[in-house]
Amino acid sequence: MKIGIVNDMPLAVEALKRAIALEPSYAVVWVAGNGAEAIERCGALRPDVILMDLLMPVMDGVEATRRIMAQTPCAIVVVTGDVSGQTSRVFDAMGHGALDAVNTPALGQGDIRDAAAPLLRKIRNVGWLIGRYDAARVPAPAAAATRQSAAPSTRLVAIGASAGGPAALAELLRVLPADFPAAIVLVQHVDAHFAAGMATWFNEQTPLPVRLAMAGDVPLAGTVLLAGTDDHLHLRANGRLAYGSEPVESLYRPSIDVFFQCVATHWQGEAVGILLTGMGRDGAQGLKAMRQRGFLTLAQDQASSAVYGMPKAAAAIGAAVEIRSPAEIASRLLGLFPAARPPYPPGH
Repeated sequence: MKIGIVNDMPLAVEALKRAIALEPSYAVVWVAGNGAEAIERCGALRPDVILMDLLMPVMDGVEATRRIMAQTPCAIVVVTGDVSGQTSRVFDAMGHGALDAVNTPALGQGDIRDAAAPLLRKIRNVGWLIGRYDAARVPAPAAAATRQSAAPSTRLVAIGASAGGPAALAELLRVLPADFPAAIVLVQHVDAHFAAGMATWFNEQTPLPVRLAMAGDVPLAGTVLLAGTDDHLHLRANGRLAYGSEPVESLYRPSIDVFFQCVATHWQGEAVGILLTGMGRDGAQGLKAMRQRGFLTLAQDQASSAVYGMPKAAAAIGAAVEIRSPAEIASRLLGLFPAARPPYPPGH
């Protein structure tokens, strides 16, 4: 794969080059010292993957990510010295389409292969997403079960997102009131290391409480549960959430397809499936299973998507009943599940 490096620190650039050199199929095609230079180089030679620093002179990595994804979109992984200390910027970059984030490998601290392993794993995962490896390894989801009778007071909104997801999710969630009468479960492609920080960040964007989904949780109305590990999030027949490694062949962890399929198979009440911006095809088949079950399914439109991959795949196979922007999806949910309002006092 062709890789571009965007970083103004010579030691960091050297560490990245050494790490990439460990994988013979990877090649650094250019190095840019700031975001503006990266935009220019990407326009002249678009790489498969860009390793983007956040703090740089002239133009930072967040703005560079936004412009690259708008002008010459490609896979972007944030690589910076202290990811944990810059979670807000990381999620801003993800909101513009960055796929993931990882710390810069440290030179001179043990075996370079050990230090480089997290970065190389991220690049390899991106390779699956952009089709550089054999996608035939991914099994098709099982057929959806026949719909059973539903309890009208039991409501679930299942949402999947990837690149660009944080911004789209924030736009959608901030419109929903604190007494929203449906449970919400999110599957966002994000490394488990960042899941807790993402839940905290979402809590700042919405009146609804957001927390990591725990094994054994039951989806509750007015609460947002976020998949929080590198295992798949499942919904069991008893209505409780669980984590599991199966299917091990899945390219995406956690997989949106896996969770949507569980909803199609096991959820006994009303449900809505929503597939937002993201690279690849994860979620499309699962959304189709939800539609076949009789649930309402929505996909984000192209104009508002940072990366029109997953919603496009859903639209192409007829998985989505409706194609809408995040703001329109929020309005649709408010119409479907109106929040309970207290009666006016006498005389009003």
